[in-house]
Order: sequence, then C-alpha cells, then structure tokens
Amino acid sequence: MDERRWRIALLIAAAIAISYFDRQTLPVAIKAIQHEIPVTNFQFGQLNLAFLLAYGAMYAAGGKLIDVLGTRKGFFLIMVWWSLACASHGLAAGFGMLAASRLLLGMGEGGGFPAATKAVAEFFPTAERATAMGLINAGTAVGAVIAPPGIALVIGMLGWRWVFFISGAIGLAWSYWWRRSMPSESPINAPSRSRLGSEISFTWLQLLRHRQVCGLVAAKFLSDAAWFVYMAWLAKYLYDVRGFDTAHVGYFAWIPFAASGVGSLTGGWFSSRLIRTGHSLDFSRKFALGASAALMPWIFFVTHAPVQWAIVLFAIAFFGQQSWSTLVMIVPADIFPRAAVGSVAGLVGMGGAFGGAAFNLLVGYMLDHKMGYGAVFGMLSTFHVIAFAIILLVVGRIRPLETT
Repeated sequence: MDERRWRIALLIAAAIAISYFDRQTLPVAIKAIQHEIPVTNFQFGQLNLAFLLAYGAMYAAGGKLIDVLGTRKGFFLIMVWWSLACASHGLAAGFGMLAASRLLLGMGEGGGFPAATKAVAEFFPTAERATAMGLINAGTAVGAVIAPPGIALVIGMLGWRWVFFISGAIGLAWSYWWRRSMPSESPINAPSRSRLGSEISFTWLQLLRHRQVCGLVAAKFLSDAAWFVYMAWLAKYLYDVRGFDTAHVGYFAWIPFAASGVGSLTGGWFSSRLIRTGHSLDFSRKFALGASAALMPWIFFVTHAPVQWAIVLFAIAFFGQQSWSTLVMIVPADIFPRAAVGSVAGLVGMGGAFGGAAFNLLVGYMLDHKMGYGAVFGMLSTFHVIAFAIILLVVGRIRPLETT
C-alpha cells in the first residue's frame, strides 16, 4: 500500500515535470523564434497572458472536472490535450498562431495541479501530504532544469520548431504510462472522516463563501504573480540585460530551477517533520510558509549584482517560492473534505494564474516604456510577504472544517 502510493506520487511528479518543460519552451526558444516571427516585449507579455488566462480558467474548471471524472480518467484527458497543444506551437507561422497555441496549452495544463492535489488527498494521510506534495512539486524543477540546456541543444541541432514537437511526444508517452499504471479509481488511503459534507459536492459559490477559500485565492494571486513573471522573463532578462545567447542561457538558467526543486522538497519535508514532532497542523504549515516568504525580498537586489550573484539571488527566490507553493497547495486538503479538494485547489490555482496573467502583461508594458527590470523586481519582492499576511489574517487557523 505505502509503496504503491509513493509510486503514484512519482508518476504525477513526472507529469508536472513535463508541464514545466512545456512552459519553458517559449521563454527559452523566444530568441530563435524572433528570427522568423517578430515579437515585442508587450507581445511576449500577451503570449504569457493567453496561456495564463486559459490556465487560470481551466485550473478551476479542471478541478471540477477531476472531482467529476476522477483522477485517473481526468488526468489522462488533460495530458493528451496539453501535449497536442504544445506540439502545435511548431506549426506557427505568425504571432496569432503562437497566441492560439499558448491559449490551448494553458487550457490543458490548468488541470494538472488540481489533479495532483486530489490524488494526494485520496492516497496520503495528513502527516504525509506535505511531503508527497513536495515530491510532486519538485517535478516543476526537474522539467524546468532540463528545459534550458535541452531546448538549446534541440534548437542547435534541429531548429526551434522541433522543441515543441518533441515536448508533445513526451507528454503523449506519459499518457500511455498513466493509463497502464492506474487501473482503478479506488483510493489506496481512504480514512473515514467526520468533516463537513465528505460525500457532498460543492458549487464554486458555496466554496467562495468560506473565508479560507477567499484568503487562499488572494494569497495565491500575489505569490503566483511573482512566480509566473520569474519563469517567463528569466531567460529574456538574461538575453536582453546580461547579453546571454541561447547557449549561455542553457548553461545557467537551470540553476534557479534546480534550487526551486530543493525548495519544493524542503518546504514539504519541514512542515511534515514539525507535525511528526508534535506541533499542530496550523503552526507547522504557517511557520514553514513564513520562512519561505522571508526569502523572497532578496530578489530586489538582482539588478544591482554581478551576473554570478544575480543567478544566486534568483536561486534563493526560486527556492523560497516553491517551498511556499508546496505548502499553499496542500492547505485545501488540510481544510476541506475530499469531495471538495479538487474544486478548492482549482479556485486557488485560478487566482494564481490570473495574478500571473495580469502582471506578465504589466511587466511587458513597463519594459517597453523603459521602466526597467529594477522596478519590476522591486515590485515583485513584496508579494509573498503580503500574501503571508493575508493567510494569517484571512485564512485564520488551518484545521479541518467540522460538521456544524
């Protein structure tokens, strides 16, 4: 039983790795793409906006889809969709086709993390959930670490279009693996619960009446606004400001993403360890969240540091962000009944994606109007601290909702 559920966690981590590889295809390949398809900073922001608006809408809808179809079938359909959408980028002949492909990719990838959260709620007890989610969230780093050197290699050998074709093929291969490895929807770990409505489905309006949902959505709006800007603009910052070419981006841009993987594992492990040593669920989650948020203001100094130290500062911020993300995305499973976890995770993720969409567009505007990356990173350096304050003040005590 225990061994099987950890194999499932590894399988989901592989899917998340593929999704983050897919997301990095455009940012890393953008310089090569611009030789054939002109893209301004504002248009680059619009491409990210197209992805994130669809991603946010389908994060919520995907969560509901997972609750209705179940983890096995829902995850399979989601992965097939986003794999084909990723491959479609390679057929683009202009900006409009790129934007359409980003929109379709966002629609598919939006269901990934709600499915992961639902699986953790189904298969893992409370004391192991943060560790399991940390392992799954570390998949973000694996995909993102492989992406810069892997994409640079493919561009050098085959051209930028093959980056997207190969990415799509890898996703379709995972879909086949998933169908063979998940023969049943029956949860491995299904402890009895007295929590509110454990067999009842919830509408989004019902869920949004809970301040815990609203607080998590607002916190995720801010923290993911920073994260999606970092992911989308890191390579472009290195191209435009530090003078990197595609090969140098491949050599160095993986380092912050490697740190993000360590952060994913560390945040989940640390919170789970606090629980195992006798601390309350509320203290364990919030202490780890606060420690993660405290690392984020260091990003302010990126534009003032030599390039080697700039990479280190990015690595610190990426570590803190993914430690934070692991913990925030497990809180819905800590608070809400299993029947609602996918939907709550979807709403929370939608808030994060919409924050990323809004600020990606704003960053493109700021840069085209000569405000510079210093203003961008100064703004983003405050977001996690404010998000943590929202969790303290709005979400309140982290504990299961009881029958009232």
